Amino acid sequence: MGERSKSKGFCGWFLVLVVMALIAVAVVLALKKRSDNSEPDLGPVPGPPGAVQKKYGDALKVAMQFFDIQKSGKLVNNKISWRGDSALKDGSEAKLDLSKGMYDAGDHIKFGFPMAFTATVLSWAILEYGDQMQTVNQLQSAQDSLKWITDFLINAHPSENVLFIQVGDPETDHKCWDRPETMTEKRPLTQVNTSFPGTEVAAETAAAMASASLVFKSIDSTYSSELLKHAKQLFTFADENRGSYSESIPEVQKYYNSTGYGDELLWAASWLYHATGDESYFEYVTGKNGKSFANWGSPTWFSWDDKRPGTQVLLSRVSFFGSKGKSENIQKYRETAEAVMCGLLPKSPTATSSRTDDGLIWVSQWNALQHPVASAFLAVVYSDYMLTSRTAKISCNGKSYGPSDLRKFAISQADYVLGSNPMEMSYLVGYGDKYPQYVHHRGASIPANAKTGCSNGWKWLDSTDPNPNVAFGALVGGPFLNETYVDSRNNSMQGEPSTYNTAVMVGLLSGLLTTSSVVQSFT
Repeated sequence: MGERSKSKGFCGWFLVLVVMALIAVAVVLALKKRSDNSEPDLGPVPGPPGAVQKKYGDALKVAMQFFDIQKSGKLVNNKISWRGDSALKDGSEAKLDLSKGMYDAGDHIKFGFPMAFTATVLSWAILEYGDQMQTVNQLQSAQDSLKWITDFLINAHPSENVLFIQVGDPETDHKCWDRPETMTEKRPLTQVNTSFPGTEVAAETAAAMASASLVFKSIDSTYSSELLKHAKQLFTFADENRGSYSESIPEVQKYYNSTGYGDELLWAASWLYHATGDESYFEYVTGKNGKSFANWGSPTWFSWDDKRPGTQVLLSRVSFFGSKGKSENIQKYRETAEAVMCGLLPKSPTATSSRTDDGLIWVSQWNALQHPVASAFLAVVYSDYMLTSRTAKISCNGKSYGPSDLRKFAISQADYVLGSNPMEMSYLVGYGDKYPQYVHHRGASIPANAKTGCSNGWKWLDSTDPNPNVAFGALVGGPFLNETYVDSRNNSMQGEPSTYNTAVMVGLLSGLLTTSSVVQSFT
């Protein structure tokens, strides 16, 4: 009888413990569910720039130098000891001065399409984060580099329906390995016009000039007005003479082939709307052209070729801060921008699988770093729109994320680039203790005092010695999907830098440098 009583008592207590455990599990699950669906904490209202994150400030100072390295023409206040005047006669065959601008990458061609994109992104970075750049004395450098490009673009647009889009012949140029200061090869010009249209490059140049007009509006109103005049003319030219430059000029397909021009038209019209407030540009992006080209609801990757994600984020500004934020199609741009953000967040239900094992966004083996850095720039901009407008969350298939989640993603990409990666190497040349030594860049690879012509400089390409000149601020192409990097001068796939890579890196670093409210209007 006693043994049976003990057994029954034990069973009773066991059942009580089981019930209590089930209740505890239910409480934990309920709290977790509530936590998952709770409003993300916005934190305090951001004000003027706060404390500077030193590593991002140091990296920004390095990155900005690459624009000086890439400058063509008669240099002013040259800070790069191994660079000098070059290409002083560019444009002379058309009686134009096209000596300024920037060399695109490691060679000596001036490609107008990516150069204009570089200017647009740099303008955007200044407009959003100029006050933050100023905390580390980089705002003036950014403005000077931007003007070096826009001076070129103004001269490249001598009449309403003519735009010179390239200086130099890539086939000829790539038969040489020489310094820009001593190059002797011919520098022919390529243009688009009504007979040979180039909608995407004309529209991108319009975007560059419209955005730059906002940068210079309070600095030099005359120059700003001139930029805006060119922007309007170029947009009209691009829109009324539709045709891809890749079809008009098939030779460009090998280097900067365009996959379409609709995105550039919307991108340019968006910048013109911000610059002018003209209703016609708003109607352009929200009307039939938006329906034709915006591809609402389908996230893509921001790059020199695809401006849709940039346009979606830029037009979200109107939704966050503008009087027309309730427009149905503006909301579609914002919803698509949020779909882009949801794809970037690693724990989102709709997270992209296009990542390395260590979390770097990885889309293409050529110039792999363009996409993660450009994506991170958009993420930090969008997070700051949310903070400034006191928008607590975005919803990704029912799961909520706040601006801090977007910033955390942007930080992860920036830190990977700056050395927190399996190679333990910075992909920003000149930053940190370990970075690529054999960058695919002619000027960096040839000693400044070397006497080289077109054909006798190849020994410097093939040299086993590290580059004699450090290409400070060069953001190289980046790692393979398996997160390896082959530091070889002949490895242009991974080792060639570009101005547009640096532009998105400058934007990203400026956004992470410190925290502050973004302006609610660019004007």
